[in-house]
Amino acid sequence: MRIGELAGAVGVTTRTVRHYHHQGLLPEPERLANGYRTYTLRHVVVLARIRRLTELGLGLAEVRDVLAEEAGKDLAEVLEELDADLARQEAAIRDRRARLRELLEAEGGVPAEGPVSPELAELFAGIGDMSGSPMARRDREMLVLLESTVAPEERAGLLTAMRGALGSPEAAARARRTYALLDELADAGADDPRVAEAARELADSMPAELLPEEGFDLDSGHGLLRALYADFAPAQAEAIRQAMVLASRGRRS
Repeated sequence: MRIGELAGAVGVTTRTVRHYHHQGLLPEPERLANGYRTYTLRHVVVLARIRRLTELGLGLAEVRDVLAEEAGKDLAEVLEELDADLARQEAAIRDRRARLRELLEAEGGVPAEGPVSPELAELFAGIGDMSGSPMARRDREMLVLLESTVAPEERAGLLTAMRGALGSPEAAARARRTYALLDELADAGADDPRVAEAARELADSMPAELLPEEGFDLDSGHGLLRALYADFAPAQAEAIRQAMVLASRGRRS
């Protein structure tokens, strides 16, 4: 039997047969005097078994282990492990579908920043459409980033703090005013007289739970914050710096 006939009998390609030879799964056949390989019924049986095992989801390394054992018990054990793994995948898919359904059914729809938790989506919806505010968009992006990167217990604290700061109509209105003040500083210098007002409004909006324990320095502080605020206008950066100082003083008093 030639390689093409072997491949056709099992329903694979000749390239697949050669790959299995290379991986050590399928024994190399004897060669005739003219140099051609000749396959036997044994090769058909082994190749068919490899195909069945891979179709069940086994990787080639697992197939090799199964073929190396003669007892059916080892195959049963591998299949049990595969079944358990598939069950875990099914559970993960159900969880992901449930979260997608929550996002699709959330009030206000899916935020422009992409998939977020239902809690954060609710906060964004409560503030209202701020797509016209560059500062609001950046702030929301930062919240999405924090939510997706912090530890689960820190994430819960973050959402609790944000709900306390933005969860009421009054707080949402104050946030919109703050964003508007900061947007007006986009082309201003650090000595602009409007900086102080923006800083006070921003300080009043900051959740106390998210404030640093010690004094805040935008230039030498957390690397993520430095990167986030690096392209702010001088007046905006100064307003943020002053707001952090004011809010931290209020926390310690």
